[in-house]
Amino acid sequence: MDKEVKREVTLLTRTEREKLRRAFRPARVELLFVGEAPPASGRFFYSRNSGLYRAMRDVFRSIDPAIDDDNFLTIFRAAGCYLTDLCPEPVDRLDPKPREEARRTGETSLSRKIGQLQPATIAPVLRSIEAHVSRAASRAEWAGQMIHLPYPGRWHLHRSAFIQALAPIVRCLPARLTR
Repeated sequence: MDKEVKREVTLLTRTEREKLRRAFRPARVELLFVGEAPPASGRFFYSRNSGLYRAMRDVFRSIDPAIDDDNFLTIFRAAGCYLTDLCPEPVDRLDPKPREEARRTGETSLSRKIGQLQPATIAPVLRSIEAHVSRAASRAEWAGQMIHLPYPGRWHLHRSAFIQALAPIVRCLPARLTR
C-alpha cells in the first residue's frame, strides 16, 4: 500500500464545512452516507483527513487500485455518493444525555436533506444513529433501501469488515468508477 499523506487539521467553521461538502454533492445522489457529526478534532471527511475518509477511499480503492487521494472525492461524487451528518456540530465530546438530545434534534434537518436529495439508498455509518436516520427518512416519506454498515473505527478488523460490507454495494453503483 502506498504511503499515507498526513493532512493538516484546519478547524473549519460550520459554513466552511458545508461549503466544502456541497462542492462534492453529485447532481443525483444514489448512495447517501450519514455520519453522526463532524468530529470535534477538526478532522472532516471532505478535507481528506478523517478516518472515515481513509476507510471509504480504501473501499473504492479495493475496486479500482488507481484511486488515490488526488481523485477519490471526484470519483466518490461521480458514483453518486454523498456524505452528510445527522448533527451539524461535533457531539463526540458530549456526555450521553446531551449527545442523544443533539441526535434527536438533528433528525429534523436530516429529514429535510433526505427529502431534497431523494437518494436511492441511505447508509448510516454508525449503528448507534440508525434509529435516528430511520425516523428522519420516515418523516421525509422516503422509500428507498437502508443499508447497515459496521463503523470502520481505528482497528484493522473493523476497517476490514467495513470494506467487505460496502465494496459489493459500491461495485453496483450505476456510475463507473474509472476516470
